[in-house]
Amino acid sequence: MIQINVPADDLPTLLQAKPSTDNNPDSGKNRPEVKGHTDEIKHYILNRIGKDKPWIVGTLTANVDPEKIELIELGRGICLVIIPRGVKLDVTDGQHRKRAIHELIESPHGESIADNDFPITLVIEGDFRQCQTDFRDMAQTKALDKSLLLSFGEFEGTVGITKNLIEQVSMFEDKTERIKNSPSTKKKLIYTTNYIAKSVSCAFVNDPNSDLKNHDVAQASEALASCLNQFFSECSQTQDICETNVDDLTVEDIATFKEDCILGRSVGLEILGRLLYLTLNRGIYTFDDEKVLQLAQLNWSTASELWQGNIIKKDPNPKNPSKPYKISASASPIRIAVNAAKTKLGWM
Repeated sequence: MIQINVPADDLPTLLQAKPSTDNNPDSGKNRPEVKGHTDEIKHYILNRIGKDKPWIVGTLTANVDPEKIELIELGRGICLVIIPRGVKLDVTDGQHRKRAIHELIESPHGESIADNDFPITLVIEGDFRQCQTDFRDMAQTKALDKSLLLSFGEFEGTVGITKNLIEQVSMFEDKTERIKNSPSTKKKLIYTTNYIAKSVSCAFVNDPNSDLKNHDVAQASEALASCLNQFFSECSQTQDICETNVDDLTVEDIATFKEDCILGRSVGLEILGRLLYLTLNRGIYTFDDEKVLQLAQLNWSTASELWQGNIIKKDPNPKNPSKPYKISASASPIRIAVNAAKTKLGWM
């Protein structure tokens, strides 16, 4: 294989995608197009360009029959690649990137990317079956966990606030998994970056998926960190875990907390975030201290009647008799749980 760089304007005419269609994988060299993915790539590029920030698009992979091109080796891994006009490179991986670039070039935003070159890994291979195998082999890469993607995210909005809270909130400090999708009890981890991010989004806009790009990271972080530290230190179910250094906690302490308190789970943090939203003073980054104290006085244990029948439901055939219930993190049970808490607090 060889690496080439292609000017943006030449990319649409040089590359051709051959995605599978209908229910016939042999109709193309790679997967059918995923609806909406091209628009996501275009949005990403335009968003970064609009903010005058660096952006990057992963290398595309294409193949070509060696009989259709000419390679002149110059030594030390450098060569000239002569591609006659009319010869197309078949996209093996990157069809959505190719289409996004093509559509941007033909749009009113074309000038914003016209001066860029895009890298292509060109596989010298003419056999159709081998090209399909190449696509399959490249698709074996394991998807990155959500927590890792957030941890490597740009320091703004939800990502920036979440990173600050992990360091500023004693309940999260040294107890948060920043790479994997689930926290290891054996490592004395309770939360993940993703758990906290969802709660942060809920606390400010009542939506677990908001990026909060229009929020001031420093002010929002300070306000929510102060609020959460107050809450966790006042709540009887979290006080000990919050105020004890993680080195002094045992694995059994962590396991018991995660089992007995809904605040040791993602669903509990989301409910907390949605309730904190009701204490937020809109327009200024402050939370009502009195209402936060009322929240802390709720019973957040899994045994509490407050959560029974919504996020916690009895399992008629439990695998473990000591855990005769199931916990749901679906939207409807969460909404019902939040309303139950509001009724208990007299906030309806």
